[in-house]
Amino acid sequence: MTLIYRESQSLSWQQQLQQAFTCRTTLLAAVDVADNRFNDEAINFPLLVPQAYANRIRKGDPKDPLLAQILTVGDELIEHPDYSSDPLAEAEFTVAPGIIHKYRSRILLVLSGKCAVNCRYCFRRHFPYEDNRLSTAQWQSSLSYLSDHPEVNEVILSGGDPLMLNDKSLQSLIRAIEAYPQIKRLRIHTRLPLVIPARVTNELCQLLQNTRLNAQLVWHINHPNEIDEEVAEAALKLHRSGVRQFNQSVLLAGVNNCSTTLAVLSEKLDDLNIQPYYLHLLDRVQGAAHFQLSADDINRIYQQLCALLPGTLTPKLSREEAGGSAKTVFGNGL
Repeated sequence: MTLIYRESQSLSWQQQLQQAFTCRTTLLAAVDVADNRFNDEAINFPLLVPQAYANRIRKGDPKDPLLAQILTVGDELIEHPDYSSDPLAEAEFTVAPGIIHKYRSRILLVLSGKCAVNCRYCFRRHFPYEDNRLSTAQWQSSLSYLSDHPEVNEVILSGGDPLMLNDKSLQSLIRAIEAYPQIKRLRIHTRLPLVIPARVTNELCQLLQNTRLNAQLVWHINHPNEIDEEVAEAALKLHRSGVRQFNQSVLLAGVNNCSTTLAVLSEKLDDLNIQPYYLHLLDRVQGAAHFQLSADDINRIYQQLCALLPGTLTPKLSREEAGGSAKTVFGNGL
């Protein structure tokens, strides 16, 4: 597996995507974990893991926190009454194909239905991407929504993963957004630079450096073991380009439900000029209930974390509420 990873460094990010693991048995063999022969064909959210990310999984450890985030398991097939296919009620706030306007001053563009990795806790694992698919030209037309909403001053690029678009398509989209003078900020939520650091191309950095918008990139990093030398270099490359970087994690059972782990993550992020910002509670999406923690565990972990870190490095414990006018932020626990 180490050899595969070294070879991947000479490949483009698109080539690395094409070589990603899509077979559970093959992935487990690569990380030296016994296969229980679970048939995941019934799960309507297939396994997808780039080789560069798989290389960071501890070999021979079936409880590795990175493996837990991406491995299909039988628990995903259990229906839970308190969980939903649309836990944030995004359908209610979809004002046009691919445009979600939930919060007054910002809109979210669902640019792509694809990701470089399928995280098992993803709150959009059941999202109707086919109903929201638009071409680059159609996106520019849909942005006319901004003309009727002068209160919007921020555009958030999301998905799927917005960086699945190539740099040329991103440039066209950003130029179209720039044409609306009330827009001040461009925020990109992505996991792609984490799982395939080669996605941070010189062209992408130049594009974000040259836009008149305040360009911000939000990483989705849950565990310090996800950060290797290539990820660090990608983050520093973005920093040198003037991109403000933040991180939001999800608190997940079996992944990062440990205050020490979260503290190490915050310290690593700070070293890379990435601001630890949110520690999200799990969105209750069907198929992800096995990642849920009890309220007592959440309070204990977060209070311990607050004692380990200065306020500047302590992410805000938060929850996204369906229909809420803003995220719910908890001061010192639930």
